Amino acid sequence: MATYIVLFRWTEQGIKGVKDTTKRAAAFKALVKKAGGQVKDVYWTMGQYDGVLIFTAPDDETATAVLMSAGSLGNVRSETLRAFGEDEMPAILAKVGS
Repeated sequence: MATYIVLFRWTEQGIKGVKDTTKRAAAFKALVKKAGGQVKDVYWTMGQYDGVLIFTAPDDETATAVLMSAGSLGNVRSETLRAFGEDEMPAILAKVGS
């Protein structure tokens, strides 16, 4: 499973409905699960971003479809980072030229 870190900011619509944010997080978890992945963590943050999600998905295409579905609701704008675990790094490093 591939891991993704999503940094999100509320849109004007999203902040107006901020009291529903935990319900929206639960709906996102269900969407990810239906797509074959799992939400590992959800954090609401202070600072440049309003929150961080960490989830897994079978592949980049599935993750992209999930994020497009969530984004189309109009509550958040996001940046997504593909994360690589310690167990994935040896294969990546083996491809690095000397």
